[in-house]
Amino acid sequence: MFTGIITDVGRVRRLDKRGDLRARIGTAYDMDSVEIGASIACDGVCLTVVDKGADWFDVDISAETVSKTNLDAWAEERRINLERALKVGDELGGHIVSGHVDGVAEVVAIRDEGDSTRVTLRAPKTLARFIAPKGSVALNGTSLTVNEVDGCDFGINFIPHTKEATTWGGVSVGDRVNLEIDTLARYVARLQETL
Repeated sequence: MFTGIITDVGRVRRLDKRGDLRARIGTAYDMDSVEIGASIACDGVCLTVVDKGADWFDVDISAETVSKTNLDAWAEERRINLERALKVGDELGGHIVSGHVDGVAEVVAIRDEGDSTRVTLRAPKTLARFIAPKGSVALNGTSLTVNEVDGCDFGINFIPHTKEATTWGGVSVGDRVNLEIDTLARYVARLQETL
């Protein structure tokens, strides 16, 4: 489990296509404190550390994961949002995030509003019903509050801190973004279906 509070911006150092995809991620994390087998959310995707060095870790990514996320667009030197798994007693600053991406949204508009940036994204139709104004979503692993919803489109406001502490400062129209809907929304919808 994660909180959607990004704690490092890593960089893809190497990609090896084998039966699965292996990625080497450069990080500022103290890798002495990260065990082999630990989970790290990489752009919102929960991945398992399979090897590590002083300032990097390797993850294996299945074809299924690649097909359901934006990881097919990863390239060497790409900056990615990182978050280590939640530990008992950690502050829950965002919302509960599983690291199980539901689909990919697309950035359709960007406009500055004062020092902040308003980004409009388009969700897949199958997921749009789970997104509500003032609800939570995780986008590329970042816990965010939805401002408004119009059909499949929804707006997010990025404050300067978020743009500096994550990869969101470099967002562009057309970017494909990993989307994880709020777990509570998923269960409420399921409950309504059974009533």
